[in-house]
Amino acid sequence: MSLLVNAFDGLAFGALLFVLAVGLTLIYGMLDVLNLAHGALYMAGGYVAFLLLGGASVGLGMWAGAALLVAALGVALGGVLSAAILPLRGRGHLDQALLTLGLAILLSEFLLGVVDRGFHTLPPPGGLDGSVLGSYPVYRVAVIAAGLVIGAIVYWVFERTRAGALVRAAVDDPGMLAAIGVDVARVRLSVMLAGCGLATFAGVLGLPLLNLRAGLDSEVLVLALIVIVIGGLASIRGAVVGALLVGQVQTVGVSLVPELAAYLLFAVMAAVLLWNPSGMFGRAG
Repeated sequence: MSLLVNAFDGLAFGALLFVLAVGLTLIYGMLDVLNLAHGALYMAGGYVAFLLLGGASVGLGMWAGAALLVAALGVALGGVLSAAILPLRGRGHLDQALLTLGLAILLSEFLLGVVDRGFHTLPPPGGLDGSVLGSYPVYRVAVIAAGLVIGAIVYWVFERTRAGALVRAAVDDPGMLAAIGVDVARVRLSVMLAGCGLATFAGVLGLPLLNLRAGLDSEVLVLALIVIVIGGLASIRGAVVGALLVGQVQTVGVSLVPELAAYLLFAVMAAVLLWNPSGMFGRAG
């Protein structure tokens, strides 16, 4: 029974990781922008929601309102980040990494200065604070459902709509897209804004699951990078599978072999890369 509970916990954690990582895979895989501030955006979403809700249990409506405000904040931060990265376009990933890492440190230190460096969490909203099947938290089931809904929406937008076709064209042949009159810069900006908005929204979603604390930004960034390396760049399907796999390794795997906890994720990532250097669903080159 405990193994089954761990498996469901892995699904919930994987769903949270997907919401975070799908934004990063869109930004990195489709825009070729190495955004090391993605973890800090997650952290910002959590801290801002914590401040908005006063650190107390609230109703579902208030929680949803705070989540929408935080997602809007992420979109705004995405605009700032895009403007900061624009002069570095074409100068390689190292310059992007240094810039976004510096911005991440500034943002995380600002947040820790506004609140403090201790541990903070938030109880689930009213209506999602109970349990099902005896003792399993309803909120974790809701996180799984939220991941499924967001995954379906993202997949539909990028794989089944004209907007998604424009994004894919902006990746494969931006010159041709510009030649037919499409503003490629606006298309790229829309992906950046969507990815950053998903990152801050994930910070709200993860409030009852992961304690807010110093260093959380680095932890979730590493996990998100592992997800997209395993799944493959620019692959929404890869982000789903990678997130679910990482979630299971982090919960079921660690509970079964805790002495190998520090190595399990990297062992899985290495095995996938040995099998396919582009990840499970990544495209070569």
